[in-house]
Amino acid sequence: MARIIKISSESVTVTAELLETPTADAVWAALPFSNDVNTWGDEIYFTIPVQTELEDDAAEVVQEGDLGYWPTGAAFCVFFGPTPVSRPGEIRPASAVNVFGTVQGDLAVLKSINEGSTIVVEKADQ
Repeated sequence: MARIIKISSESVTVTAELLETPTADAVWAALPFSNDVNTWGDEIYFTIPVQTELEDDAAEVVQEGDLGYWPTGAAFCVFFGPTPVSRPGEIRPASAVNVFGTVQGDLAVLKSINEGSTIVVEKADQ
C-alpha cells in the first residue's frame, strides 16, 4: 500500500508518496511533526525528529519534486528547483541526501512558502 503524506504550510498543501527505503520508514514512523521552514533557493527544509545515516544510494544531485533527508542537519528537504550550489540544468543539495519520496502535483505552489512559516507533515487520509 502506498504511503502518502501531506505537507502543509500557510495556504499551501501538497501530498507526497514515500519510497520503500529505510529513511522513508523512519520518517513515516515519526509522523506527525512540524517545525519552522528554512529556504535555500528553490528548496525548503526543516529539522525533524529522525536520526539516520546516509544510505548507499544517497544523491548529490536530485530531481524536481524529490524529498530528501539531510543527515548533517537532521532535515527534511523538499526540492522544487535550483539551489545556490546547483549547476545549470540540475538541482544540487548542500551535500548528499537520502531521497525518500516524491511530491505529487504542482510544485510551483511551494515557491509561496515563506521562510520562518510553520510547516506540518502528517499521514494523509487514505
